[in-house]
Amino acid sequence: MSDGTPPIPGPAGPREGLVAGGAHGPGRLRALTAIALDALESAAPARGGPLPSGGPEAVALSTLARCAPVLPEEGVGPEAALGDVVRAVAEGAADPADPACVAHLHCPPLAVAVAADLAGAALNPSMDSWDQAPAAGVIEELTTAALARLIHPTAPAPDALITSGGTESNLVALLLARERAAPGTLRVVTGANAHHSVHRAAWMLGLPAPVVVACHDGRIDPAALDDALADLAGAPLLVVATAGTTDEGRIDPLPEIARVAERHAARLHVDAAYGGPLLFSERLAPLLAGLEHAASVTFDLHKLGWQPVAAGVLAVADTGMLAPLSLRADYLNADDDTEAGLPDLLGRSIRTTRRPDALKMAVTFRALGRRGLGELVEHCVRTAHEFGRAVDARPGLRRRPGDIGISTVLFRPTVADALPDEAGDAVVAAVRRTLLAEGSAVLGRARAEDGDGRRRLWLKATLLHPDAAAADLLPLLDLVTAAADRAATEAGADGVVTGADVDRAGPEARADGVVTGADVDRAVSEVEADRAGPEVEADRVVTTGVDADRSGPAAPGAEDTDAPAAERLSP
Repeated sequence: MSDGTPPIPGPAGPREGLVAGGAHGPGRLRALTAIALDALESAAPARGGPLPSGGPEAVALSTLARCAPVLPEEGVGPEAALGDVVRAVAEGAADPADPACVAHLHCPPLAVAVAADLAGAALNPSMDSWDQAPAAGVIEELTTAALARLIHPTAPAPDALITSGGTESNLVALLLARERAAPGTLRVVTGANAHHSVHRAAWMLGLPAPVVVACHDGRIDPAALDDALADLAGAPLLVVATAGTTDEGRIDPLPEIARVAERHAARLHVDAAYGGPLLFSERLAPLLAGLEHAASVTFDLHKLGWQPVAAGVLAVADTGMLAPLSLRADYLNADDDTEAGLPDLLGRSIRTTRRPDALKMAVTFRALGRRGLGELVEHCVRTAHEFGRAVDARPGLRRRPGDIGISTVLFRPTVADALPDEAGDAVVAAVRRTLLAEGSAVLGRARAEDGDGRRRLWLKATLLHPDAAAADLLPLLDLVTAAADRAATEAGADGVVTGADVDRAGPEARADGVVTGADVDRAVSEVEADRAGPEVEADRVVTTGVDADRSGPAAPGAEDTDAPAAERLSP
């Protein structure tokens, strides 16, 4: 041994009991898991809500107090390190299991999926060669085959890949379309409602910027698409539609889009990262009519699939589309090994080393079955409609006109409507930030058309909790109206909103060019009067015909499905 080689630690040194696998690893893992679970269990009451209070600076300070330095000269030991870091992250978490955490497509993962993910992490198969993942490769094959058949039920040879999520799925879809278009230059045509990853993928692949067509009510206008494709005649074309937009949960008119694409010899990709799991429900699957015409489909299970991140899928109608991903690396898939019968996993991804994400999916699928998964999807959709009716029943709040998009509800305080557009939007934004700073609610924000066609800022609630009910969400409405009162009062405290603000607000502003503090006060008083009245009863929110009429038509199955047994959670 050279003088520069450190000595091998003895049996009592840092190497003892290190690994999670093998014959003795699970026992060590069991003890450490108990520490992590204890930290999780004690952190939630300490946090006291869906988000820590105090904002970014307070969270940073409390996390530093427990976890710095991250790389000390001498380690503190696995038990102390695990307890401290897990406790800090859990106390400072945005907890999607809290009913008031509804800002994003951020689901609370199912316990069975998390347990499966733990097993996968302990075994640590790398899904790029058979000799690193013998059984895990079989599980992935079974899982992708089931999902491919779900998404393309009539295709002769459908297939699917496991990805890290919608962004990677969209990237690979554009990559495959680009390779089929060669030697021509692929032109991508998509709606103004498309996810930003479509534009980023085109940039990363060296393609021209996508042609963006107009949307109506958050959905691609087929006539505008027809015109755009006609203008690009002669070029290889890919149309990207969306089934479940991030901001509004809107589903593009897929049958009409498929017909337009076919007329122009364009291929169709559908980003169904949000809406795809509607296919689990026989009652809701018709909302995705036309999806079967897509050559490729993005599908996420860390949204309406309740998987820990990451759990993405790209499905293709024909497995031959995946040929461009084929790659030879002698140490992973040598020709003679493949000829001898060792499965080739390298061409199943644009990544090399990757986690066994199919394992948690497979466990969840077997545990719940398609019917069980469908019931959970239906529950979320139904809860969104009930929550929308609860918003409609509060005069201090106003829901965005039109149908609810999958499980996304957009709404805003009516006090914001008493102000010019810019000032009203500022109130909406202030409400969201106030609730975040207090740690009392995690709401999203979205700009979308109002009933008059003008784009306004809305609060966004995306309901993905598989057993939270509308009754659990009613306190959220109280939080919003109280925060809106304060924000609107501050906005009108100086008594006058200038004529320039009114000009920007357009024809709905007061004819005299001035909105006074008294106008704001009247709006606030109306909300306070509403709050003084009787509370909306949970059963009324669900069943009254007046509320149902006010909410507009429901999605198929939204009113007549049987909910799974729900545990009432307190926000």
